[in-house]
Amino acid sequence: MSWITKVRNSLATLGKGETPDNLWTKCPQCQEMVFTRTWEENLSVCPRCHYHGRIGAQARFAQVLDPGFTVLPAVSVPENPLNFRDSKKYSDRLKAARAANPFPEALTAAEGTIAGEPVVLGVQDFAFMGGSMGMAVGEAFVRAVEHAIERRCGFVMFTAAGGARMQEGILSLMQMPKTTVALRRLSRAGLPYIVVLTDPTTGGVTASYAMLGDVHLAEPGALIGFAGQRVIRDTIREKLPEGFQRAEYLREHGMVDKVVPRHELRDALSRLLDYLTRKDVA
Repeated sequence: MSWITKVRNSLATLGKGETPDNLWTKCPQCQEMVFTRTWEENLSVCPRCHYHGRIGAQARFAQVLDPGFTVLPAVSVPENPLNFRDSKKYSDRLKAARAANPFPEALTAAEGTIAGEPVVLGVQDFAFMGGSMGMAVGEAFVRAVEHAIERRCGFVMFTAAGGARMQEGILSLMQMPKTTVALRRLSRAGLPYIVVLTDPTTGGVTASYAMLGDVHLAEPGALIGFAGQRVIRDTIREKLPEGFQRAEYLREHGMVDKVVPRHELRDALSRLLDYLTRKDVA
């Protein structure tokens, strides 16, 4: 055995350096690699191209609400009411989605304040089965509206959905009139309903509560529409304009009141709540 082998064998073996999988985040738009810590500190907005990344309810509550907010209890509805199965059982898909997400459904609501203004805040999480609207989402929405009425405060809804949940068939579509009726009660109570459209907001959600707000804000670049662009293009057989179904295009054509960067949303919402909430009912 050579001397170099003896020396090498006498040294402690160092573990191979490992880089955490989440050290970097790749921006989906500009493809630049950004430190995950920098990405999160910048509210999941790319510091280079200002792309607004998709975030869930936990991050949204922390960004918008004052400390001390309370998450409303999860609702209970029949699961897999149609005994639906495609390549997997619907119940198994629900279990997988719940295991991968912090909340048990695609819509979670919390009560708290925004810069001191009382509010009930609802958030749809696209990571939970595409934010799809089923019976649980409809029930959670109605409960949040009822809570806002009881508390005599405004209701703010962050939408993000691929549409109705196909595994619940007609029952998912029935959530459209159900949520509409709830919003009518909120309006009759003289309380504001503010919608923040995030990427993406499509399908039956767009056709119901996403477009029934007193004020519609949108995050930059958010995809907002009912049918997909390919379906529309093939139907009308015309080339769609640049930026079609994006927040900025809808702002120019009157469907969105204002496009607000994520860093400015909290201040914008607090001002709107202060302006729209009748102090005699607060």
